[in-house]
Amino acid sequence: MTFDKKKFMKTSFEPRTQKVPVPDLKEFFDDDAELFWVVRNLSGHELGKINEAEQRNKAISAILDGIISVDAKDKVDAIKASIGLGDNTPSDIARRLEMLTIGSVDPVIDHEMAVKVCTYYPIEFYQLTNAITQLTGQGAQVKKKQSNSGATPVSEIPSPSAT
Repeated sequence: MTFDKKKFMKTSFEPRTQKVPVPDLKEFFDDDAELFWVVRNLSGHELGKINEAEQRNKAISAILDGIISVDAKDKVDAIKASIGLGDNTPSDIARRLEMLTIGSVDPVIDHEMAVKVCTYYPIEFYQLTNAITQLTGQGAQVKKKQSNSGATPVSEIPSPSAT
């Protein structure tokens, strides 16, 4: 069996997505909305960014520490904790925060919202990031070609007796 490089290079891909049920977040959805959070797989570049999240987390924390006075230390610690940059943030959480921020399709979220989901809905946080990890492992999917519906049938002339 030989890998068909030409076919692979000509193929268009699109993100693989999944609707993850989040029934415990129902109060934050419209009344008639489906209770799903849509996530997607990550690219290799995005996966690299996620793998660097722990180092970036520590670097930002150190920069904030360096630019503050001793009097403002408590305020900066509170700010860092509120955006998930505290010194005691586990590296797995830092990675997952970045993963949820990048991999969320609907809703599209920022880092601050990811921290809030992690803090107040940890089970959903892990379910969502586990789904993103699983989708990433499966890779992108081949872009589906839009099929033409075919020719529009010609209307028949109405019968004169129908009037």
